[in-house]
Amino acid sequence: MKRLLLGIACGVAALAWAGLPSTVKLDNARVHVTEVTAAPGSVRERGVRAHDQAIVFLDDCRYERTDPKTGAKTIQERKAGDVIWHTQGEDAPQLVNTGGKAYRTVVIELK
Repeated sequence: MKRLLLGIACGVAALAWAGLPSTVKLDNARVHVTEVTAAPGSVRERGVRAHDQAIVFLDDCRYERTDPKTGAKTIQERKAGDVIWHTQGEDAPQLVNTGGKAYRTVVIELK
């Protein structure tokens, strides 16, 4: 049963990144690490975070964030090396890469 729930949770987490090229870098009983590439204009859809996660930005980037509660749109800029934290159960906003180039992130999900 635990494996079934874990598989479902990983599937929900993957839904938020669906459509964006990604590569699994490490997957074990404690952590799932994925490198995700967001091309210019690409959209990461809204979803609920299945796990606590740290996101490491490998490239400078600029993206539009749509607040999941209010619908307000804001522009976020991150620098290569920036790290952000998200908590399990958070309502992850829709993101759109508004920059002129692709950017990469490493998503580290704790199981």
